Amino acid sequence: MAISCRTPLKVATAVGIHAFWLCCVFDGRRRCYTLWRLIPATRLLTAQMRALLDKMDTLVLCSGGLDSVILADKVANERALSGLISFDYAQRHAKELSFAGRCAERHGVAHDIIDISAVGARLSGSALTDDIAVPDGHYAHETMKVTIVPNRNAIMLTIAFAIAAARGVKAVGAAMHGGDHFIYPDCRPEFLEAFASMQKCALDGGKPDELYTPFVTCSKADIVGEGARLKTPFAETWSCYKGGHIHCGRCGTCIERREAFEIADIDDPTEYEDKTDWRNIGS
Repeated sequence: MAISCRTPLKVATAVGIHAFWLCCVFDGRRRCYTLWRLIPATRLLTAQMRALLDKMDTLVLCSGGLDSVILADKVANERALSGLISFDYAQRHAKELSFAGRCAERHGVAHDIIDISAVGARLSGSALTDDIAVPDGHYAHETMKVTIVPNRNAIMLTIAFAIAAARGVKAVGAAMHGGDHFIYPDCRPEFLEAFASMQKCALDGGKPDELYTPFVTCSKADIVGEGARLKTPFAETWSCYKGGHIHCGRCGTCIERREAFEIADIDDPTEYEDKTDWRNIGS
């Protein structure tokens, strides 16, 4: 469709907040020329604009959980969301993957679910991949270490970087946050820095050349606050490890979720099976 010279031109839908106007003064006449008559489309973006858009192009790892859906919203609003990637690693339940799909539909991007269940099935000893009960209680409790899946993020990020490289995508986004550090080794800043450095060697300096982890020093409450700013539909995210009809309200991720909304002073739309004060669960 031809665009009038009086119409703001959005450089990319993901940029959204930025609009560029074309000068419409020609020989002193106030005439509305269509864009295609003024300049070829290939010259609309300056080299600087192209570099900016290229830098923002990001493939996001999205489990369907609170953090990764908010990250997808952040990328869609502030960068350029090229797609979502999720993994079936033979986890206890795959309910959250449908929430990742909803996020992709909302943003109009592709959602790829990568089947690594054969690998995940061999990562035994975790409550997320084995026949081990998911413990109740806060993440700070020692028992929550049973939810560690060895090298899970390292495996997923490696595959995501390979896919992004094949597609020519500039960056890979992941939603690790400060609350994960003390339990999950492959969520810590030192791991992420080392992984990004390794990928630069593995890809010989080519794309993707950025591991985008904006929440790595943030608390869960900070992320909920960011989600509120971005108008993330919180009810369209899934956190519970147990995968029931509704969130159990007792497992580590449910308690962390409940605590985050309370600290952020933001209404939590989640329906929980156990509405007991989260402070008293697992203590």
